[in-house]
Amino acid sequence: MPTMSVRRVVVTGIGIVSPLGLDATTTWEAVVAGRSGVAKVSHFDASDYPVRIAAEVDGFDPTAVFGKRRAKHLDRVGQMALVAAGEAIGQSRLDTSSSSDRIGTVWGTGIGGIRSLEDGLEVLNERGPEWVNPYVLPMMIPNMVAGHVAMEFGLRGYSNCTVTACSASASALGDAFDVIRAGRADAVVCGGAEAPITRVGMAGFAAMKALSTRNDDPEGASRPFDAGRDGFVMGEGAACLVLELRDRAMGRGAPILAEVLGYGSTCDAYHMTQPHPEADGAVRAMRHALADAGLDPAAVGYVNAHGTSTPPNDRIESLALKQVFTDKVPPVSSTKSMTGHTLGAAGALESALCVLALNAQLLPPTMNQETADPDCDLDYVPNRARPCDFDVVLTNSFGFGGHNVSLLFGSI
Repeated sequence: MPTMSVRRVVVTGIGIVSPLGLDATTTWEAVVAGRSGVAKVSHFDASDYPVRIAAEVDGFDPTAVFGKRRAKHLDRVGQMALVAAGEAIGQSRLDTSSSSDRIGTVWGTGIGGIRSLEDGLEVLNERGPEWVNPYVLPMMIPNMVAGHVAMEFGLRGYSNCTVTACSASASALGDAFDVIRAGRADAVVCGGAEAPITRVGMAGFAAMKALSTRNDDPEGASRPFDAGRDGFVMGEGAACLVLELRDRAMGRGAPILAEVLGYGSTCDAYHMTQPHPEADGAVRAMRHALADAGLDPAAVGYVNAHGTSTPPNDRIESLALKQVFTDKVPPVSSTKSMTGHTLGAAGALESALCVLALNAQLLPPTMNQETADPDCDLDYVPNRARPCDFDVVLTNSFGFGGHNVSLLFGSI
């Protein structure tokens, strides 16, 4: 399906490390089955926290992947990013040793290496400044996620790191899309990573009353669009997509999984954490993406919602969808009901799931749909994946600070 741009951009590889699995296949199978990745927090002792549940990546052993010495010099956010990037590059069969100055890397993260920062502060307070690890700063700064991927695979082209809170990796994919269309790169290894399940990370979001307190029902805690929703569930993980010039990908016989059709980015300019009450920015982001792709709203067959499971977000996103899809809103679902909210990694993770959904012709479910909310009265694909014949999917990502990003993907 052509876009308005002469330089068409496709997806040739996907990699995922998520609370549902350590690769894309396992994660997708869990999504189709409606499994939850939410459980009791194990990364630290959360017994005295008001929130004691999260969606952690289970079974991830960085020492086995990187060796003991190297693993110590990588924050968890960088470790997961490298694994996801390796899977995506492997699937794409991208030769990163050839024309590497034409292959870029763009990654998004909301927080970066917060665990390294916390560990450094603990050493500073307990033992003094001379004992602080000299790797603390390069391990904590957000741009090092993109830096590690570039260094690991020798990517010498366009490089950037987007830090737009929960829309960070959606911004990264949009940036990569634009860079290829503009002719500044022929391929970009892009995605997002986040490892926020730490003492300060959990305490900060809990203090904001943003997190679900269903501590006795972890798997039922994330319930986007349900009347009983009481906050999001913190998640972690990484996802990577290899975006590539279509002609280049076809010329080398790469697996083409989907086409990137459109990108919209706006700002509410309204509030630090709350979305615009009339959904202004979200509506404009979706409309910009549709205009960028040259598509009518009726062409969209499925929407992967931001759908965090917070009362205001889900209500306002539903309002936004009704304004954009005035005649008929397509099926909508939130995979955060299973993965939790992976913050800066969410946009890339959900984009990857959208591509997999297109290829499988299956709509991922919104789990924990039990009680209807009159303000959320759309088709949210409740509790069970659904076969569907569709060619275009739209995914939304919204972040603190009023950032709104919408991306469109289409079948090949």
